[in-house]
Amino acid sequence: MTNNVTIQNYNPNWIIHFNEEKKQLSTLLSDFILAIEHIGSTAVEGLSAKPIIDIMIGVSDLECVTEFIKPLKQVGYEFVNHENFPERRFFRKGEWRAGTHHLHVYQYGGKHWKDQILFRDELRKNHTLRKEYQHLKLELAKKYSQNVVAYTKNKAPFIQGFLENS
Repeated sequence: MTNNVTIQNYNPNWIIHFNEEKKQLSTLLSDFILAIEHIGSTAVEGLSAKPIIDIMIGVSDLECVTEFIKPLKQVGYEFVNHENFPERRFFRKGEWRAGTHHLHVYQYGGKHWKDQILFRDELRKNHTLRKEYQHLKLELAKKYSQNVVAYTKNKAPFIQGFLENS
């Protein structure tokens, strides 16, 4: 278990890893999922990131996620209950605080689903926003190098500010 913040330069293999997981998850959960998207910084070419692949699955009803727990456990994902985020269900692959993949499940087409897509897509096309976000992430990684929770929490106002002004 580690609480360190490690930021790596963009790695084109991240998209390959996403596509491998997408194929496996699509097969495993085909009865429930409406869409699968690559989100987070590893989904943005040229953006440095923690080397964790963030995957978002869209479902019609979050209640179906209880059906995911057993099949996902068989391929290395652990359900993590986050009571502070009732709009999302979360699974981690890999060790606690050192996961390799994060799986976020949202209601397809809902506000949180749309916000994830909006921020990712704007980072992909807006060089200035991507540069500002990269700078913030690197500064926070230095400041909170031993505290991934504080690092993540302190990125939130930037993201929220973007979403409120979009």
